Amino acid sequence: MSYPLKSIVLASAAALLIHNPAFAVDEYNVSKGVTLDGVPLGLRGVDTVALSRVGAVARGTATHTVLHDGNAYYFASKQSAETFTKNPEKYLPQYGGYCAFAVALGKKLDGDPRYADIVDGKLYLFVNDAIFQKYLEDPQKTLKTAEKRWPEIQHKAVGDLL
Repeated sequence: MSYPLKSIVLASAAALLIHNPAFAVDEYNVSKGVTLDGVPLGLRGVDTVALSRVGAVARGTATHTVLHDGNAYYFASKQSAETFTKNPEKYLPQYGGYCAFAVALGKKLDGDPRYADIVDGKLYLFVNDAIFQKYLEDPQKTLKTAEKRWPEIQHKAVGDLL
């Protein structure tokens, strides 16, 4: 392959990778850690099944790790890990684990499992108690707005939304 042709092919491939949402960054909130193997840790290592089912913030362990979509999730028990494996979408937090109130504003802020709500079987996280209290003033409006906004920001880097 000639040098100019090779350059064009490489440039085209790079452009596809940059604009392809499958290669987008920051679709999941994994800002609070990685596993020993360097895999991004979802939901701060909290058992998402326990959080989704009963609102319990149960610490997971590396003993019960499930990999999903390039991220590691820790669970407090083998049963929780197996439950998650059967239907991960049911237990994953909405908006990649980012704060639902922030998503409604077009931002991606850390979602903290201590400030969570379950609405219609879906798990929503919030950055802190003050924002969670603000959300509680009109949860339907916040979630409706976040649902509309998420497709606009889902494939964008956190830094691009500041």
